[in-house]
Amino acid sequence: MPQLVCSSEAMAITTGAASSCAAAHIPTPTLYGADILHVTANLVQNYSATVSEEYNYNHPSSVVTDVDFCNITITYTHPGENDTINVQAWLPLEWNGRLQAVGGGGYVAGLFYLSYVAMEGAIGEGYATVTTDAGLGTSYAPDPWALVSPGNVNLYNLQNLASVSLGDEAVIAKDLIQGFYGQPPKYSYWSGCSQGGRQGMMLAQRYPDAYNGIAAAAPAFNWGQFIPACSWAQVTMDMMNSFPDACELDAITAAAVSECDALDGVADGLVSDPDACSFDPFTMVGKVINCTQTGINMTVSKAAAAIANATWAGPRNAEGGFLWYGPYPQARLTGATENVETTSDLGYAMTSCRNGTCVGVPTGLGEDWLEFFVAKNSSWTYKDITSVAEYADLFHASVQQWDSIIGTADPNLAAFQAAGGKMITYHGLADGLIPTKGTTDYYNRAVKITPDLNDFWRYFQVPGLGHCSGGNGGQPTATFQALVDWVENGVVPESLPISFNSTEGVLNNRILCPYPKKATLKSKGADPTQASSFVCK
Repeated sequence: MPQLVCSSEAMAITTGAASSCAAAHIPTPTLYGADILHVTANLVQNYSATVSEEYNYNHPSSVVTDVDFCNITITYTHPGENDTINVQAWLPLEWNGRLQAVGGGGYVAGLFYLSYVAMEGAIGEGYATVTTDAGLGTSYAPDPWALVSPGNVNLYNLQNLASVSLGDEAVIAKDLIQGFYGQPPKYSYWSGCSQGGRQGMMLAQRYPDAYNGIAAAAPAFNWGQFIPACSWAQVTMDMMNSFPDACELDAITAAAVSECDALDGVADGLVSDPDACSFDPFTMVGKVINCTQTGINMTVSKAAAAIANATWAGPRNAEGGFLWYGPYPQARLTGATENVETTSDLGYAMTSCRNGTCVGVPTGLGEDWLEFFVAKNSSWTYKDITSVAEYADLFHASVQQWDSIIGTADPNLAAFQAAGGKMITYHGLADGLIPTKGTTDYYNRAVKITPDLNDFWRYFQVPGLGHCSGGNGGQPTATFQALVDWVENGVVPESLPISFNSTEGVLNNRILCPYPKKATLKSKGADPTQASSFVCK
C-alpha cells in the first residue's frame, strides 16, 4: 500500500481541508468548452466500509475504517449540447498525495455501485478519487439516452461516454485537488475493468497526459465489433428457434475443460493454453447428463452443440467469413437469469426454461446496441433479424458508423509512451462477455507499431478467470500496486502473483506472465501449488 504523507504534513492538510469542505470555499474548476453549473460539497466523517476484491477490480479486499473526506460534486454542461454531466470527487483529509480515478461498467460511465466500491477502496489508502456519469445516469441499458428521436442517435451523449467526459474528468479532478489541498497530485492513476478498461485504453490513446498509470482490465474496446458480437449467440438461437437448457451447455463447457485442462502440463481445472484446445462440442451430442438444477436426466442435443460451436467461433457472415472473436471454451455460455450481481454472472447463450419451454435471455449489451445505435429504432429488436446476411450487414454498419467514435482500438500508443505513462491489463481466459482474443488482437497490432511495447504496457492473460472477477483461477489483486511500483519506483512487473483454491480445497499460488510469455513449470514433477515452481517462458 502506498505510504501516506508524513504526519506533520498530513495534520496541516487535515486541518485546512476540513475547514475548506464547503461549496463556498472550493474554487470553481476551469474547463475549456464547458460551463460549470454548480458545485456541492459536504464533509463525511468516520466513514467505514468493507471492500471486496470481487467488485474492486485490480485491488485486494480491504477494510476502510473511520476515514474523513470531502465529497464534492461538480455539475457542468458543454454549451449548445444540452448535456448535464456530474463529476464526483472524494478528497480524504489525510491524503497520500495521489489521485485515483475509477471506471464504469456496461453502458454506465461511472457514479454507480461499482464506482463507489472502488472509491471506498481508494480513500481507504489515502487517495483522492473521482468518477463521472458522462451525463448519462446509471441505467445499465442505453434506452434513456441513446436517441434524440426515432432514427437519430444522440451523438453528444455517445461522445461523452466514448471519450469527452474522460478528458474532462481528469482536468476537473486535478483542478479540484489543487484548489482543495493547495498542491497538485504527485501521481495520477486510473483503475477500471470492462467499460472501465475501455475507458483506460481510451485515455492512453486520446488523453495520454491525463494519468501516469492506467490499470485497464478486460477492456471493452474494439467496440464497433465486440459489442454487436455480444448478440451473436442469441441471434443464432432465435434463427434456429432452439434454446438449449443451461444444463446442456454447462455439460459441454465442462467436457471442453476436462479435455483441454492438461494441455499446459498441469491438471488443475483450468484451461491455461486455450489456443491449443480443439474440443469438438458435437462429440457430446446424445450424452445423458444429470441436471442438478432440475434433478432430472437429459440428453445433450445437437442444437446445444451447434450453439456452443457458434458462440466459441464468434460471428460469421453468410459465406462463413470472420466478423469477430468468440470466447474461449472455458467461459460460461450460460449464466444467472435472476438476481444478477455482477457481469461475471452472465453468458452469451443464456436461456430460461419453465414447464418444458425455453427462451433466450440476452445480456442486453449487443442487442441494445443494434437496436439503438444501428437500427436506431426502439421498436426494433434482435428478433427481427431473419438471416445471417442481415446480421452481417448490421455488424458492418456498426463498425462503419461508430468505430471512429467509440472503437478505442487505435494501436498507436506512442504519445502515451512519450508522456512516460505505464499501463497494466489483465484479461481472463474464461471471460464470457468480452472475448480475450480481442485484447490479444489489439496487443499484437500495437506491438507491430511499437516493438518496445513491454517497456510501458504489460498484458496478462489469467487462466480460469471470468469477466473481471469470478471463475476458478483466482483474481490478480496485486495489479494496481504493481502499477504504482512501476510508475513510482521503476519496478517492472515481470510477473503478477495470483492464488486460488482447487476443487479439492488446496491453495495454489501461481504467477501470471506478461503476454506472450506463459507460466511454465520449471521441471517435471515440480509442485504446481507453489509459485516458485513456475517460470515465465
